[in-house]
Amino acid sequence: MSGDHELRAERLNCEPLVFKGCSSFELAIIAGMSALAWLPASLVLCALAGAITMGFGIAAIGVVASVVVLAGLFQRIKRGRPDGYYQQRFLIALDARGLYRSGFTTSRTWRWPSSCASARRTA
Repeated sequence: MSGDHELRAERLNCEPLVFKGCSSFELAIIAGMSALAWLPASLVLCALAGAITMGFGIAAIGVVASVVVLAGLFQRIKRGRPDGYYQQRFLIALDARGLYRSGFTTSRTWRWPSSCASARRTA
């Protein structure tokens, strides 16, 4: 009887949350992007000051702080929303700026295809 109520990995619908409402994949993306921003900036600044090795420590502190802040931001964005909500919002925002064709229909971008419009006129 107790075997019926066990949590099984093949029955999960989404990735489990690891830290502040973020999955491990989301945390890896946040940490990677933070490292790409903090490491070169801190190394350059510390090299100009003459203590290049201190740049690694500053970068590490910056990455940890960025992960905590951005994970909290994602937690607020995702609260009460379905899985994949912010990915869809991101694609819609790129589509609104003309950088990516999302395929989502929004009230601002909907237009009847020309074939549908001509079919409606003849009917």
